[in-house]
Amino acid sequence: MAHVTIPDTSPRVQYSVGGTSTTDFSIPFAYFEEGDIVVYVGSTLKTLTTDYTITGTAVDEGFSGGTVVLNTGVTNTTVTVVRDVAVERITDFATNGPFNITQLNSELDRITAQIQQNESLEDYFLKVADYDTYTDLTLPDFDTRKGKFLYFDSTTGDPEAYQVVGVWQGSDATTTTADYVKFDIVKDSSNSNVYICTADSTTGTLLTNTSYWALLVDAATATSSATAAAASATAAASSATAAASSATAAAASETAAGTSETNAATSASSASTSATAAASSATSAASSATAAASSETAAAASESAAASSETAAATSASNAATSATNAASSATTATTQASAASTSATNAATSASAASTSASNAATSETNAATSATAAQAALDSIENFYLGAEASAPTVDDNGDPLEAGDWYFNTTDNLTYIYNGSSWQVTVVDTSGLVSTSGDSMTGDLSFGDNDKAIFGDGSDLQIYHDGSHSYIKDVGGGNLYIYTDGASCGFVDGINSRWMVRAIPSGAAELYYTATGQDKKLATTSTGVSVTGRAVGTTTTDNDLSFDMQASNNFSCTPTGTGTLTFTNITSGQSGNIYLDNSGGHVISAAATTFISAADLTKISTAGKYFVSYYSADGTNVLVSASSAVTASGA
Repeated sequence: MAHVTIPDTSPRVQYSVGGTSTTDFSIPFAYFEEGDIVVYVGSTLKTLTTDYTITGTAVDEGFSGGTVVLNTGVTNTTVTVVRDVAVERITDFATNGPFNITQLNSELDRITAQIQQNESLEDYFLKVADYDTYTDLTLPDFDTRKGKFLYFDSTTGDPEAYQVVGVWQGSDATTTTADYVKFDIVKDSSNSNVYICTADSTTGTLLTNTSYWALLVDAATATSSATAAAASATAAASSATAAASSATAAAASETAAGTSETNAATSASSASTSATAAASSATSAASSATAAASSETAAAASESAAASSETAAATSASNAATSATNAASSATTATTQASAASTSATNAATSASAASTSASNAATSETNAATSATAAQAALDSIENFYLGAEASAPTVDDNGDPLEAGDWYFNTTDNLTYIYNGSSWQVTVVDTSGLVSTSGDSMTGDLSFGDNDKAIFGDGSDLQIYHDGSHSYIKDVGGGNLYIYTDGASCGFVDGINSRWMVRAIPSGAAELYYTATGQDKKLATTSTGVSVTGRAVGTTTTDNDLSFDMQASNNFSCTPTGTGTLTFTNITSGQSGNIYLDNSGGHVISAAATTFISAADLTKISTAGKYFVSYYSADGTNVLVSASSAVTASGA
């Protein structure tokens, strides 16, 4: 047997199974033992013997291809067949003595298979380009990265766990009217909130149901915050205006109080002056009265003057008393005005304090409004950092004019598709399925291309296969029935593509024809209503068979030179077949006949005599063969 070889063939193959139950799946690569083959139906790992068996062609050190046969047929799924050779050393070479080449070949085959497995697996890994200068791609820890997407920092290139948004699906009602899948993004048409689907959600699910949806943009709260901020700003402005008015009124009251206090001080000063004058007048009156009394004794003539002076003194005293009363009234009025001024000053101070408090509250409201506006803007900026909105063509920078980053996304209004930037180009994330081929039947408007060894397969058991293996093209019927090529129109057959000439032609309700095309379209053989028509000569091959046993499936004409006695025998006898035998029995060997070989005794004796003979044969029933022989012949005649 041939030694196992490991060609440059992927050790992994997948089959897409349709609605017809299928059990057999070919293995296009070599393996060493049945346990090296791993089989998945969908994502379920199957068990050898329990779920499937393997038929393969054994070679010296393993198997060259074969077939996985499932115990139970499968439909509408994917079947994956993988070679998984255990990474282990199963041989050991002696340090001296004969070198076991077979053992070395076996070990090298296994190493090659293991390397080929790793090479195949590399296609499923994230890899750094050969020219990349980055050396550390350590992922974030498990708790940090679970439930997140992998993101690479725009400055350092470090891998990070980042929650990015997914597929934009437009607006829908608060109670959904469609089915959605994980990472779909939907806007609530009632309040403009934006939600991301966290688990597949069916029609009729509330967008506020946290088992299926997470709030991505709280537009309703942002709008309320903006409204509240605007109201707070208006209230703050009103409070500031009222505070300014109160401060103005307080200042006016304080000025009036100061004026009243000055007037009161002036009145008090005037009252004091009047009191002093009254006291002086009273003293003068008393002096005049004393002088009058002394003068009364001294001279009667002075009595009239004394009386006049007394009257004047009385008048002065009355005037002094009136001045004192007026002074007391002025003092009382001054005291009252001073008290009023003090009250006004107190009220002004209270108003100023209230104005200060209102101004402080207004400043706080304004700060809160600014904070709310900032938070709303930050939420919007967080989305705008990646979502660039609806665009007619692919953006080249983000909304801030900065370079694009991996994870940026936008909705293309020209082709109605959503795109995500992968770091170097835009790639579509939501595909318009109108251009895809349906598994339930479709019409092609362009070429459908298959690579080398990619097969167009028909039938439940891959019965009919059409493919090109890189060197040759095949239409292979591996099923149990016949291969039919039907035509309801003109001729069908094979055409010489170089000369555009018929090679084989079948005419419906007519002849089947064979042509020779080297010198023209020359018809050589055609069927007719009574048999065949041959143009030119019919030449059959001559098979050499020296043991006197002729296989009728091998040829019609034979050449036989026996080397000893033998029995004239025919095998694989076919009814209706005839032919000729050139018999060179120059050695004169005795020839007998098998029970199914009908030949006259004279002919049998004749061909047992040394000579060369022309023997003809024919089978009428597929069981027995009639034989006749010529006399011995030479170049010049018998």
